[in-house]
Amino acid sequence: MSDKIRIFIADDHALVRSGIRALLGTEMDIEVTGEASNGQDAIAGAKKHQPDVILMDLEMPQVDGIEAIQQIMREHPEIRILVLTSFATDDRVFPAIKAGALGYLLKDSGPEALVQAIRQVHRGESSLHPKIARKLIQEMAQPAAREPTSDPLTAREVDVLQLVAKGLSNQEIADQLVLGEATVRSHVTSILRKLHLASRTQAALYALREGYASLEDE
Repeated sequence: MSDKIRIFIADDHALVRSGIRALLGTEMDIEVTGEASNGQDAIAGAKKHQPDVILMDLEMPQVDGIEAIQQIMREHPEIRILVLTSFATDDRVFPAIKAGALGYLLKDSGPEALVQAIRQVHRGESSLHPKIARKLIQEMAQPAAREPTSDPLTAREVDVLQLVAKGLSNQEIADQLVLGEATVRSHVTSILRKLHLASRTQAALYALREGYASLEDE
């Protein structure tokens, strides 16, 4: 069985799909298994190809990207979705993340940024540009549907949350805090449970919004 990251490209522009294929074709650990020119075909392609990561444009015919993300996440929650779009408007960014996208990248990003984002999302880590994170924080300023549990975060969980907000992987957090990777994973699970959050992306945004971390901490 191949250890390569299996990618599916969903974009209504053939030139964009061709360019991404050419770029990813130079990466030894990545292979493109299929592509779609509209949201409906993206949904079908997810079922047929069972990719590790889908690169999803938001503006597509038949079914738009956000609806496609929602449907794919319902049917294949193990698939990671990285939004790759030209749109950074609030009304597109937040719904895409809420629908289940683990990363959000703009098309004017460099090739290295795309490859890095694919690898991050494949590992289950969020991949958000600070510009996108700021927009999401503004959107999330409204009260949450569920308040955090009365069980507060421990000091160690706060340490882990701060590093999650910086985009570090579990192993990188483990190395920095001198912990086992499994221990960090357990802390992340506990953080999500206590805060009633669904993903590391939401945890990172929560940390930024509540002052546990800052975009200027880099």
